[in-house]
Amino acid sequence: MHTPWGEVAVRDAHVHFFSHRFFSLLTGGREVAEVAAQLAWEAPPESAELLADQWVAELDRHGVAAASLIASMPGDERSVELAVARHPERLYGQFLVNPLAPDTLTRVAACPLRTICLFPAMHRYSIADERLEPLWPLAHGRNVFVHCGVLSVGVRKKLGLSSPFDMRFSNPLDIHNVALRHPQIRFIIPHFGAGFLREALMLADLCPNVYLDTSSSNGWMKYSDVPLDLAMVFRRTLAITGAKRLLFGTDSSFFPRGWVQPVFAAQVEALAAIGVSPAEATAILGGNLLSLQQ
Repeated sequence: MHTPWGEVAVRDAHVHFFSHRFFSLLTGGREVAEVAAQLAWEAPPESAELLADQWVAELDRHGVAAASLIASMPGDERSVELAVARHPERLYGQFLVNPLAPDTLTRVAACPLRTICLFPAMHRYSIADERLEPLWPLAHGRNVFVHCGVLSVGVRKKLGLSSPFDMRFSNPLDIHNVALRHPQIRFIIPHFGAGFLREALMLADLCPNVYLDTSSSNGWMKYSDVPLDLAMVFRRTLAITGAKRLLFGTDSSFFPRGWVQPVFAAQVEALAAIGVSPAEATAILGGNLLSLQQ
C-alpha cells in the first residue's frame, strides 16, 4: 500500500470474523438473517470459506496485504480455521476462549491458530488467577491477546443482549507476573490498554514479551486525566516499546462497512506527525504482525 513512507505491506492485527456460527452462538440460535436485519448489516454466508473470500476481496480493494481474524465467541474457532486454511498467505487466526470453561484446555491444545484471545472482564476472572495455570504451558510459543480496560461490545448493545462484564479484571498489571514467568508467550494488549495506557506501558517496560495493538478509534482517550491525541499516544508508547512491539490494527468487523480505512488513515497521519522512520512504519504497519506468525 502507498503510504508517506513509500510502499508498505500493511497487515491488520485486529479484525473480528463475524461468521454465521458467531451470530448463532451469540443469540442462542436465532435466524442469522433476522439478526443481521435487526443490525442493518449484511448476513454472512453460511460457509466460513466464502466469508474468508469476502474479506480477502475487501483487503484487495484497500491494498492490505493480510489480516488477523478473531473468532469472537468461544466455540467458533473452526470458522477461522477454515478461513485461514482457505487463504493461508493472507489471513492469520485468533480465537476467543473462556479459560474457566471445562473444555477449554482440550480446545486450545487441538486448535492450530497462533493466537489465543482472553477477555477477563467478559468472563469475570483475573489473568493472575491460579485457575489459569494449566493454560500457560499450552500457550508457549504462541501469542495471547488479553483485552484490558474499557469493554463495550457494540453488537450486544444493538441486539439488547446483557453484558455483565466486570472491569475489576481489566488491569494490564494483572499480566505482569504471568508474563515474567512465561517469556515463551507473546502477550498482546489491544487498544493501547483501552484506558489503562499508563499501566500497559508500565507492563511493557517491565516485560519484553508484551506487545500493544493500536486498533479501534481509541475513544478511551476521553477518560484520560490529561488531554491526549493519537500522536501523543503513539509517541509515549514508542518511547517504551520501540517500533518492534507495536501492532497496527483497525477493529474492523462487519459488512457492508468492511475494512475501516479511516482508522488506518488517522493512525498513519499520527505516525507521520511524530516523524517515525520508514523502517519503523514498516514494522508497525505490518512487519511485526508477520513476525508473530512464525
